[in-house]
Amino acid sequence: MPERSADWMGQARRDLAMAGQARDTGFFEWACFISQQAAEKAIKAVYQRSGAVAWGHSVLDLLEGLRQRYEIPADLFRIARSLDRNYIPARYPDGFAVGKPADYFAQEDADDAVSGAERIIQFCDGLLA
Repeated sequence: MPERSADWMGQARRDLAMAGQARDTGFFEWACFISQQAAEKAIKAVYQRSGAVAWGHSVLDLLEGLRQRYEIPADLFRIARSLDRNYIPARYPDGFAVGKPADYFAQEDADDAVSGAERIIQFCDGLLA
């Protein structure tokens, strides 16, 4: 299988840019979900570079797997847990007892998600450099 870490990282950066646009236009739930996706793809770029296989969508689980090869800053685990909370509820109305996702996500949630994804992408960039 060809090594495609640059493709994964390139898409992570595009996802992060889209998350910022979603946040800036008031689509806070989407900013949160896309931020989770950006972080996931950046971590998968690191797996690709090292020839490892990355399965699943949990940013936290993926980071835990990297811990065997790299020293991971403690704040990234907190960020990963926060981002993973956006994977389902930000997209599906049944993620909450009533209402739609847009009713539950606010500007500060989107700001936190975008900055968290940016932090993870920067960390992964460092590992890939």
